Amino acid sequence: MKKIATWTALALATSLTGCTGAANSNHSLESVHQPVVRNTIHQFDVAVGGGDLAPSEQGRLQGWLDAMGVRYGDRVSIEDPTVYGAGEAQATIRAMVERRGLLLNADVPVTTGAVPPGYVRVIVTRASAHVPGCPDWSSKSSLNPTNATSSNYGCATNSNLASMVADPNDLIKGNRATVNDPNAATRAIRTYREKPQTGAGELKATATSNSGGGQ
Repeated sequence: MKKIATWTALALATSLTGCTGAANSNHSLESVHQPVVRNTIHQFDVAVGGGDLAPSEQGRLQGWLDAMGVRYGDRVSIEDPTVYGAGEAQATIRAMVERRGLLLNADVPVTTGAVPPGYVRVIVTRASAHVPGCPDWSSKSSLNPTNATSSNYGCATNSNLASMVADPNDLIKGNRATVNDPNAATRAIRTYREKPQTGAGELKATATSNSGGGQ
């Protein structure tokens, strides 16, 4: 298994870097502390025999996915260098990924090294987000003649957002899959309204017994 890391930062994180540590320098309501998204690429090669994955190769791949703890927010893709494409092998991998509640991603990132002949490469791209430089109490003085925002302004909100978002890449370009889906947008409200309340039913009568032996 090999991995390489790439870093992608929000536009404001780079454009306002010069203001990050300066006291009383931000005169806008936009925080200079923005989430930085880091994408780490993991790759795993599996052998293709007869157009499909042998049970032993499926076991190897299953063990790797378990060890990686593949979860929602990870992006799984396949790099297939064969001329005609190993359709059956890709279908097997797709089924293994879908059993984890994920879908294969059509975008294949750049990996390290060439895929060996007779193999396909399974790629897991995992993103993480954090807000560098927080907390920032560099502007300790109570004097603020220019009415600037605090040096720590935005740290709490953006740090919480970075830690809670399921797919940190959504901080960069949003989630296009559900942006126009009203059913996904109202699912939580619909579930709240339609799901029966736990205390709505009648209490069940339960027989009790005196197991202590006393009168």
